[in-house]
Amino acid sequence: MSTLKFPAPVQPVPLFDAKIQYKGLKVHLEEAVRRVLDSGCAIGGKEVEGFEQEFANFCGAACAVACASGTDAISLALKALDVGPGDEVITTPFTFFATASCVARLGATPVFVDIDPYTFNINPALIEAKITPRTKAIMPVHLFGQCADMEPIWHIAEKHDIPVIEDAAQSTGSEYQGKRCGTLGAMACFSFYPTKNLGTYGDGGMVVTNDREWARKLVGLRNHGMYTRYYHEEMGWNSRLDAIQAAMLRVKLPHLNLWNSARQQIASRYDHLLEEQHLTGFLTRPTIRTYGKHCFNQYVVRVADGQRDALRKHLAEESVGTEIYYPLPLHLQKVFSYLGYQPGDFPVTEKACKEVLALPMFPELTLEQQRKVVQSCLGYLVKERGLRQAA
Repeated sequence: MSTLKFPAPVQPVPLFDAKIQYKGLKVHLEEAVRRVLDSGCAIGGKEVEGFEQEFANFCGAACAVACASGTDAISLALKALDVGPGDEVITTPFTFFATASCVARLGATPVFVDIDPYTFNINPALIEAKITPRTKAIMPVHLFGQCADMEPIWHIAEKHDIPVIEDAAQSTGSEYQGKRCGTLGAMACFSFYPTKNLGTYGDGGMVVTNDREWARKLVGLRNHGMYTRYYHEEMGWNSRLDAIQAAMLRVKLPHLNLWNSARQQIASRYDHLLEEQHLTGFLTRPTIRTYGKHCFNQYVVRVADGQRDALRKHLAEESVGTEIYYPLPLHLQKVFSYLGYQPGDFPVTEKACKEVLALPMFPELTLEQQRKVVQSCLGYLVKERGLRQAA
């Protein structure tokens, strides 16, 4: 009889795993889908209206208007403020493309402001210098699950009478000074893309506001600018959340606080494991500001000494999922070349783009999986130091 022992197969650690959450809610999700199919109401109706009210309550806001995606949520909010040709919107170059592309598609100009090097959010101290008579809105992004530092932004916005739109696509459930994101500006824009803290099984978005007149306008804009059936007062577009997605989101929403707590615990475990393995000089952990609650849509580290891409390659070989949010800042994207920005214009952003790496993060991530991630990072560092010593 053979005495050979074969090593246990390597278990991959994905960046994100939606299957676990689905299995836990399978019965309720499928029941929600059948409920919509049985009703015959695929667009709008009580499922969408119910989810809008429940999400508004979750945020602590008066109104929530569902739409087809987080991108459309930004476009709708900007359009509700009548942003258009000749206008400017101040935002960050270190964010997903949609933040600025929605501004540009309305004919307005995105005006970029560099970021805070610790939180990766817009640097409030740099905003006021970019305000001109054409500034129509300020749009901070609550990146990776942590709110931007809003109090100085409020003061600037009030001083210049400029509305603030929150890009809250990555921060559902995060807080600032005891208030949920979604209530920190004139309007807030959310995404329900599957990888978000509250994700559906397709696309979906929401605009949240305390202003009922803006909410009324948003309802019309998402439906071809139609406030009375077949009477079109302005140029809107088709951006409706379908009832099946709304019904599934209603199943998930009551679990969101628990899932966000799990993400916070996972982030804390990462912090401890990286420190335990003496990796904190190589991998800089996320900075958590005391002004609010971070909901960790991503756990993003900085990799020292220009080794980010080599580390990522090593982790891929170890079957550990990672992602780079974001490899090229918006001001250097080809599509925005007409804005005239050059390399070096936003040095903090450009440095972040060369160093950031997102490690696996989802509520069901186990301690064993996290240990594998951290051990794989340590393995890379040991190998790299050995190669340097040999050289």
